Amino acid sequence: MKKVTIADVLAMPVSERILFVEDVWDSIAAAPDTVQLSDAQREELDRRLESYHNNPSGGSPWEEVRARVRG
Repeated sequence: MKKVTIADVLAMPVSERILFVEDVWDSIAAAPDTVQLSDAQREELDRRLESYHNNPSGGSPWEEVRARVRG
């Protein structure tokens, strides 16, 4: 298998780079146990999960969040 360099990636059209990044992300998501979290990250995730459990309707759907960020 050919080693892909950052120069190779940057030479790709944007649409191909997006697909490449999606493929990389999917490969990471497929093995979540291999991603190590710091204690602080784990505590923050636990805090957010507890907050969600205490108030499941307190957040916003992704579509609303994206609209606010883009607006």
